[in-house]
Amino acid sequence: MTEIVLFHHAQGQTEGFHAFADELRAAGHVVHTPDYYAGRTFPSVEEGVGHRDELGHQEMMRRAAAGVEGLPSEVVWMGMSLGVVFAQLYAQTRPGALGGLFLYGALPPDELGSAWPEGLPAQVHGMVDDPWMDWDAEVATFADASGAEVFRYPGSGHLFGEVGNADYDAEAAGLLRERVLAFLAEREHR
Repeated sequence: MTEIVLFHHAQGQTEGFHAFADELRAAGHVVHTPDYYAGRTFPSVEEGVGHRDELGHQEMMRRAAAGVEGLPSEVVWMGMSLGVVFAQLYAQTRPGALGGLFLYGALPPDELGSAWPEGLPAQVHGMVDDPWMDWDAEVATFADASGAEVFRYPGSGHLFGEVGNADYDAEAAGLLRERVLAFLAEREHR
């Protein structure tokens, strides 16, 4: 059993997001899902990004911090798209992190104000032609700084691992889940 904090993407905690969290739970993991959108969901990434912008950076940071208050430090920090910002921030800054799992994005560590912790394992997953991912300036820089495993799947979908999403790709989603579960299993034995 590994404890995970899973941050949602810009569309909020959709049915597909909950299904993904439930799959992790079914595999025997404890999954915390902070909801910095207070139950709101959006039919498109663009609309969710608009909501994020309405809330503003400071409010988003406040809500994310409130969502992890009282949670243990010895967790795998996991984020989907927008949620990667929070997962990566906490993985970098809260001592005791077990790893980072970043679906659909990653940022250069210095953009979050600190270096990536030496030896902290991480994975990044995304589709090769995802218009929301910057493979060269962001993901490659993160991978160079962290030594993360980077998995590039064929296609152009963004939230391709989420059942029910317009970008869902069953084959890529299956491989993503397999790799994520293997990563989590390795954390159990440490």
